Amino acid sequence: MLIFIPSSSLATMTLSKIFLLAFAFFFTYIEGRVHGKTRPKHLHIVSHISLPPALAPAPAPAPQAASPSYYTDSPSPGPSPDLFRSLAKVYNVLSFGAVGDGATDDTQAFKMAWDIACFQNESAILLAPDDYSFMIQPTVFTGPCKTSLVFQIDGTIMPPDGPESWPSKMSKRQWLVFYRINGMSMQGGGVIDGRGEKWWNLPCKPHKGPNGATLPGPCDSPVAMRFFMSSNLTVQGLKVKNSPQFHFRFDNCQHVTVQMLSIKSPPQSPNTDGIHIENTNNVQIYDSVVSNGDDCVSIGAGCHNVDIKNITCGPSHGISIGSLGVGNSRACVSNITVKDSVIKHSDNGVRIKTWQGGYGSVSKISFHNIQMETVRNPIIIDQYYCQTKTCTNQTSAVHISDILYTSIKGTYDVRSPPLHLACSDSVPCTNLKIAEIELLPARGQIVANPFCWNAYGEMQNLTIPPISCLLDGIPQYTGQNTIDQCQNNLY
Repeated sequence: MLIFIPSSSLATMTLSKIFLLAFAFFFTYIEGRVHGKTRPKHLHIVSHISLPPALAPAPAPAPQAASPSYYTDSPSPGPSPDLFRSLAKVYNVLSFGAVGDGATDDTQAFKMAWDIACFQNESAILLAPDDYSFMIQPTVFTGPCKTSLVFQIDGTIMPPDGPESWPSKMSKRQWLVFYRINGMSMQGGGVIDGRGEKWWNLPCKPHKGPNGATLPGPCDSPVAMRFFMSSNLTVQGLKVKNSPQFHFRFDNCQHVTVQMLSIKSPPQSPNTDGIHIENTNNVQIYDSVVSNGDDCVSIGAGCHNVDIKNITCGPSHGISIGSLGVGNSRACVSNITVKDSVIKHSDNGVRIKTWQGGYGSVSKISFHNIQMETVRNPIIIDQYYCQTKTCTNQTSAVHISDILYTSIKGTYDVRSPPLHLACSDSVPCTNLKIAEIELLPARGQIVANPFCWNAYGEMQNLTIPPISCLLDGIPQYTGQNTIDQCQNNLY
């Protein structure tokens, strides 16, 4: 028996099927964007976009107006998954073939995810999910991207394990490089593990050869995370450990915020500065804990307008400006503030170090409200910095002026004086101001005398210990022309 179906009913059924098919396709698309932990099938795609940066000078991307924060009123370094999905596309590296077992090479998955996220017209999140460990070969992530980008590290990322595992044709001076990026946040609750132990034990490293010798030979070691010629950067919330060399390095960058980091490597790990900046301006470094084998924070030449606050530093070599002027070079550093911080069990506290023979200036520096706990050289200026025994005396020097030390208190290691101001013979330090200093020996009752050499300045109130070695007045050489020349470069 034939049953007649009206044409209007047929149309209704056809539309229903179309609707169901469209819904199924849409749901599948959305599901692929969700932060999930299921392992998708591997996509063996090779990235062709992230290429090494040219070494020729080029301007950093022009800073743009900061995009609205996705995480307003939240102290957490990472947003909730709901905010992820509603405000930006999520590019999970597992969807691009990453395995995340700590042994498989996941480099191409990260590069492909970067290339696609970077060239989207809407905000994007590159996600390294938790519960996975990703091994990445030395890689350059290149911009500029079309819009703001979040690199969300919730799992662990790591390089090849030591010099023998490093690709022979790749530079051993850097691991992950972010080049010409404007507007990126690197964040999350994950770990960046530099796997540095085999690098630290190279015979060329200080005291690592037989019988504590330092031997000649290849000695390049990679910086873990390098940002080069980039602007409007935020790095926050991560745990970073055991870098072969510097943990973070910022070169030729503008408008950088680093906060809520935990950086840790052993006290004897060589050259493992926590955060190093060079030719980088308008920097904020806040609310972080650093313990390592070198400076917690080091500030190189060409840095201006740097604010460092609430840092717990040590064991380490302290917080340093320099070294500056190496190889008779020019160095200009100004408008640096370090405050509300703790330095403990470190070789130095707050330090300015320059080589003989350099030129330029360090000016308008403030160290305020810093607690010292068993620190050698809590306050130190060293204009005779030298890493060998063959440095010769030279008359040229970086001019140090307008340095303010206030409310620096605590205990010092009695092997060194609490204050050591060794200024250049030919270019004296000028306008040093010291107030509210209370530094007592960590052991014993004998308070060591401060040391000053060619240092001009004033005590603004009584200090412990008394500082009577500062010179009064204005020296015949003031170095003002050098300061003016450095300041003119800012405009």
